[in-house]
Order: sequence, then structure tokens, then C-alpha cells
Amino acid sequence: MTVLPARVPLPTAPTLAEAFRVWAKIGLLGFGGPAGQIALMHKELVEDRRWIGEQRFLHALNYCMLLPGPEAQQLATYIGWLLHRTAGGLIAGLLFVLPGALIMLGLSALYALYRHVPLVDALFFGVKAAVLAIVVQAVVRIGRRALRNRLMIGIAVAAFLAIYLLRLPFPLIIALAGLTGWIGNRYAPSLFVPAGQGAKGDVPEAPGVVDAMFERGELAHAAPSWGRALRVAAIWLPLWLGPVLLLWAMTGSSSVWTQIGAFFSVMAVVTFGGAYAVLAYVAQAAVDSFGWMAPGDMVDGLGLAETTPGPLILVVQFVGFLAAFRNPGPLDPLLAGALGALLTLWVTFAPCFFWIFLGAPFVESLRGNRALSASLSAITAAVVGVILNLALWFSLHVLFRQVESVEILGLRPDLPVLGSVDWRAALLAAAAMVAMLWFRLGMFTTLAGCAFAGIVLRLLLS
Repeated sequence: MTVLPARVPLPTAPTLAEAFRVWAKIGLLGFGGPAGQIALMHKELVEDRRWIGEQRFLHALNYCMLLPGPEAQQLATYIGWLLHRTAGGLIAGLLFVLPGALIMLGLSALYALYRHVPLVDALFFGVKAAVLAIVVQAVVRIGRRALRNRLMIGIAVAAFLAIYLLRLPFPLIIALAGLTGWIGNRYAPSLFVPAGQGAKGDVPEAPGVVDAMFERGELAHAAPSWGRALRVAAIWLPLWLGPVLLLWAMTGSSSVWTQIGAFFSVMAVVTFGGAYAVLAYVAQAAVDSFGWMAPGDMVDGLGLAETTPGPLILVVQFVGFLAAFRNPGPLDPLLAGALGALLTLWVTFAPCFFWIFLGAPFVESLRGNRALSASLSAITAAVVGVILNLALWFSLHVLFRQVESVEILGLRPDLPVLGSVDWRAALLAAAAMVAMLWFRLGMFTTLAGCAFAGIVLRLLLS
């Protein structure tokens, strides 16, 4: 006699007030960068509360990884939208950002005012070494998940060479990776199966609240509609770009306000692959193109962002603060910095809501589409190469005092001046990597230890 498994009872749908409390909790506890935040959402929403099933969660995550901008914040917005329509998406997305944004604003002001105090300078010297270890750990962590065969490793290597040697733009690299996955699905689909999908022997997942809502016909807002898409565009495009155009008209094209608004608006469109991939683009532009900050400032900003809850991309708020603080015009520098940070936040995160509210209904209709999944799998592999480029960029500027572009076979890669190596930074970075990768110490422990070591080194040498 065959005994059938009992049907798992469906969890009850949360009220908007209950969802508000859970999203606030996630926003306050969302430390550890995108990987930690996605893991936290998975535990709270999939494992503990079963508001969304495993496969829907992965499907939404794959779409968010395809989008420009912070995938963890967009994933929260997506799930909030599924549960409670537009209001739920706004609540989830805003609460994911606001706690970290307020903390980052205060830290940016303290950095701008007291950065050159010797003790603070020594502290950030140690933090830089820890940040380098954190980025290397991100390469290892994401690589283990994404590079499951030699083909995926080849895509990652090709992406790294394309951005480091050929200096190809991010959108082109992502587009080529997506095209590779789409074509590869036709000829070798087994090589492009996303992690966590299609594994032999998988146990059917327990249904979630969203699955029950779909069965009862309560997800009408998730049905694609071109009329609704046009309404979303008519509302969100002016909200996003209106302030930028107004600042351009009021202050001119060369003002720092127009530069901040225009640059981060473009960044919101052309940077793919999550926070670490975005940072490479921002660092190069903020340091080399606009001169808003030095390479060391960018590494310091990433260290501050790593210690705050919320998306790691909040480091751009630090960039916007320093850009306006150092170019305040007639305004008080602190006020200018705060306004610069606010403008940066707006043009960085307003598009995130636009992408979700516009595209999520169409993506829901593509659940189970193997060609899309294959493209996303290849894109994830390419992102590993992009993050590896970021790790190399940080390594050059943390471990060496001088970096120069050297022409080799018509290419001009950035290479270190070997005689300018900083042995103190190299020692701290090596210790931080051993702590995180070998002894598996946490991010906060490593950051605190390196900061303390930086102060000790400064005191001993002085």
C-alpha cells in the first residue's frame, strides 16, 4: 500500500502592517552585502514564513541580477509587490534602504570632517586591507555558486579580460554573456542550468503564500499589460529624471549637481551585475573622470558601506556627499554634502522601483523559460569576471603607492610600480584574507581587527 504524503498546509497571507514590520526588520539587519541580505530574505520569507516558494524566489532573484543596480533591494521590492501590489513594493524597497542611508549620511559627514586626523587616518588604513579581503571573498563566494563547469569559468575569464585589457563597457559584456547563454541553451542546455534548478532528486518545495494567491486568482496585478506598463513609465520616468532636468536648468551643465544627477542616472541604466560590479564603474569615473575623490577615498567609502545595513551600493551616497562637500559653491559644505547624498540616493534608487513595477509582470509570465534562465546563468558567470576586475583595482591602489598605465601590444592596462609597494598594507591584507577565507572570521571581526592593527602600526612607526 502506497502512503501519499500529507499536503503541506498553506501559510496565511500577511497583512500590510505585518509585512511592514518584517521589511523593517530586514532593513535593520541587512548586513553583509548582497549575499548576506539575500540569505536573510530567504530565511525570513521562504524558510520561516513561506510567503514565497523557493522557485519563485530564485526566478525573481535571477531577474533582479539581470537588472542594473542593487539586486537585493530590487528583490525585496519584487516580493513586496507580489504580496501587496505597488504599496507593498514601495514599503519593502524603501525600508530596505532607509536605515543604512541614514547611518551612511552620518558616517560620510564624520569622514569629511575628520578624515585627516592621524588616528582616523590610521584606522582607515587598516580598514582598506579588510575591504580588499571582503572583495576577494566575494569573488570566491559568487564564483563557487556560478562557475559550475569549464564553460562558465571561460565566460568569467573572458569578461575579466574584456573589462581589464580591452576596457569594454559593462552593458556590452553583459549583453554578450546573455547572448552566449541564449545560443548555448539551444546546443548544450545542460551547461547553462542555473544553480538550484533542475537537480536530480530534488524534493518538491512547500507552496508559499504567493503560490496560493496565484491558485486563487489573486495575482491579477502580476499579469502583463502594455497599458499598465505605459502608465508605470508615465509616472516613474518624470519622478526619476525630473529633478535632474530641473537642476540642469537651474545650475547649468557644468555644476556638480548636474554632474551628480546625470552620472548616477546613467549609472542606474548601464551598470549590471550587482553592487560589486557597479563599484568598478563608479570608482573609475569618480576618481579619474570627475576628480571628486582619490582612490583611497573610494576604498574607505566601501569600508563604511560594509559596516552599515542595507545595500552595499549605498557607497554611492558617500561619493555624492564628498563630491558636493568639496564643491559646495555658495552653500555650507555640510549642507551641500547632505544634498549631494540625497540627490545620489534619489537617482540611484528611483530607477530600481521603475524596473520592478515595469518588468516584473512580464517576468512572472516567463517563469520556467529555459532560454531566459540560460542567459541569466551566463550573465552571472560574467559578473564573476567583473568583480575580479574590481578586486584587482582595489589591490593595485591598496598595496601600491603608484599605479601607471603601460602600453603592451596596443593595450594600456593599469600596472603597479613595484618599487612603491606598501609592505604594511600587504601584511594587513594578507592577514585579513587568511582570517576570512581560512579561519572564516566574520566581516565585523575582520574589519575591527584590521582597524585596530592599522592604529597600532601607525603608533609603532611614529
